[in-house]
Amino acid sequence: MKRIYSVLVENHAGVLSKVAGLFWRRCFNIESLAVGETDDPGVSNMIIVSSGDVHVLEQLEKQLNKKVDVIKVKTFGEAEAVSRELMLVKIRYSRSNRRDIVETCQLMGASIIDISENLVTIQICDTPERVGIFLKMIQKNQIVEITRTGTLALTKCVDG
Repeated sequence: MKRIYSVLVENHAGVLSKVAGLFWRRCFNIESLAVGETDDPGVSNMIIVSSGDVHVLEQLEKQLNKKVDVIKVKTFGEAEAVSRELMLVKIRYSRSNRRDIVETCQLMGASIIDISENLVTIQICDTPERVGIFLKMIQKNQIVEITRTGTLALTKCVDG
């Protein structure tokens, strides 16, 4: 079972280390981690994706809530969230594969953001699943470099 944790923390040095240390000490795996300031510069939001059985995930939430620097913890499943991931990928191209690269980008909603004589840098921002699909589609090309963000997520909007 996969769980997303939105953890509001005080924005100061060492907080990330303390939260990561909690996962390490308890042997919990972090599948994805993204951290950034909120609208309040004194508060950061950590989006942490982890998986395990129900008991393990509940324990993790309880342990996060005990941390002094943690302001609030919200947990939700993938179905309850709107999530996005950003990937930048640099690919070597030639006349023979250029059209295929452009068509794949158009099909998947990716953008070519930098180009040189032999290299192209592509950006895709989509669900983690679609980013993975895009990566599989372009792997037949010579990938020079890849960088990905962690998953960013918010709970879905519900009026009521």
